[in-house]
Amino acid sequence: MDYYLVVFFCLAITLHNIEEAIWLPKWSQQSSRFQKPVTTSEFHFAVIFITILAYLSAFSFLYMPESDFAKWIFIGFLGSMIFNAIFPHLIATVVMKKYAPGLLTGLLLNIPINSLVIYRMFSNHLMIWRELILSTFVVGMILLALIPVLFKVGGKINPS
Repeated sequence: MDYYLVVFFCLAITLHNIEEAIWLPKWSQQSSRFQKPVTTSEFHFAVIFITILAYLSAFSFLYMPESDFAKWIFIGFLGSMIFNAIFPHLIATVVMKKYAPGLLTGLLLNIPINSLVIYRMFSNHLMIWRELILSTFVVGMILLALIPVLFKVGGKINPS
């Protein structure tokens, strides 16, 4: 795996999460079925934790490319971040007719960069479609389940 692609993945998810960290807590205060209200401290804790997990997945795969487990988690993050750009960011923006924080970096960074990494992994015979689909589903579900727990922990660490 080309190390620069792993760096681009980390850069893309970091910039995406920074965009969300700046604007999403305030945006979440409006009534929406896409996001329950979240405080800045809750969101910042969760987004930092998930960013660290993304980095761990990327560098674990880079340094242990023979590990199927490391590969599956990394692939899952790639697919989950592509899916995340569409739902909730794009869908929320369209339905609410108001910009959902994270859309710009999701569309301009996460989708193209993660798609390039996936394309390169397919080209180098590092993965098959079943791995992409299953890993995206499993990692995506784990992240979705983890987010409310992280919000709760983040609220207790630094209550707003």
